[in-house]
Amino acid sequence: MPRTEAPEDVVPFTADDYRARMTRAAESAAEAGLAGVLVAPGPDLVYLTGYQPTAITERLTVLVLAAGQEPVLVVPTLEAPDAEKATGAAALTLRDWTDGKDPYAVTAPLLDVDGRFGVSDNAWAMHLLGLQAALPGTSYVSLTEALPMLRGVKDAHELARIAAAGAAADQAYGEILKVRFAGRKETDVAADLARLLMEFGHSQVDFTVVGSGPNGANPHHEAGDRTIERGDMVVLDFGGLKHGYGSDTTRTVHVGEPTDEEQRVHDLVREAQQAGFEAVRPGVACQEVDRAARKVITDAGYGEYFIHRTGHGIGVTTHEPPYMIEGEELPVVPGMCFSIEPGVYLPGRFGVRIEDIVTATEDGAGRRFNNTPHEMAIVE
Repeated sequence: MPRTEAPEDVVPFTADDYRARMTRAAESAAEAGLAGVLVAPGPDLVYLTGYQPTAITERLTVLVLAAGQEPVLVVPTLEAPDAEKATGAAALTLRDWTDGKDPYAVTAPLLDVDGRFGVSDNAWAMHLLGLQAALPGTSYVSLTEALPMLRGVKDAHELARIAAAGAAADQAYGEILKVRFAGRKETDVAADLARLLMEFGHSQVDFTVVGSGPNGANPHHEAGDRTIERGDMVVLDFGGLKHGYGSDTTRTVHVGEPTDEEQRVHDLVREAQQAGFEAVRPGVACQEVDRAARKVITDAGYGEYFIHRTGHGIGVTTHEPPYMIEGEELPVVPGMCFSIEPGVYLPGRFGVRIEDIVTATEDGAGRRFNNTPHEMAIVE
């Protein structure tokens, strides 16, 4: 039976919401010197229109956006009925094509023959090549490169969804602390985490990392058949989608009492995570969040063991721009949501990571979407 939850301030998106997103995308493309945006099935299409094809096939589906033009969604005829049901369909024109016809001939008249277009990152190469053959004067650039903040800044309704997803992940963590770890396989605990995320309202589980003992020194270790033992540090990194928006949190627990060194490293990572959080404020470059967290770990002599960026954006996918990494000069702005997840990984021994999803607020302070304790939890 699903567990009961507190009421959530989550409301459905409307056609007007999608219309505003498509207009903003087209205008942003023009400001970036692009003729428009071409969006294939995937997260960008869901974000802009609410439409997600039941199957992604070799048949061309593409949303065409350009400033001053009505949005057009080109779809195979057999998929048009489903596309028409999408909430955002009321804010665009649907143009279908039948098998045996040339879909690029249908799409080409919608494009500037010499234009440079931003293209969603997961577009199929065969479709881009088909368009380029029909319009040799066109060129293309990935949306991550051209418009990295297309989905980066969340409105109030999106923030409510991310808050709900974060709260559900926190509830799952609270429950996982009650299960037995010692004597069970990593995959057993991972299955518990997946079940709990679904019980607390997730529609999709994207990952359940359970890295015990030496496996915790691999940041993206997939839960395996290793039996968790008393004395193990265990990294728990898990998340997925609720209300269409992502959760992602990490806590590191210990089976029985930790050694002095294990406690010291955990305290160090906790301090680094707090430093990264305190660096979050509007106008600060994303790299400053990474620098703040990394400095704590480097100054303590563990810099070589912090082997990944400090954070990544989150929204309709669990990983998206912006990235909290050296060299990323994009400024933090209110509504930007991202992880702060420093870690220390000692090869062959153990790892520690602590992660929250946070956002910058209008008043200049950071806000956490994960609120479980950062102190090391002792499990059995």
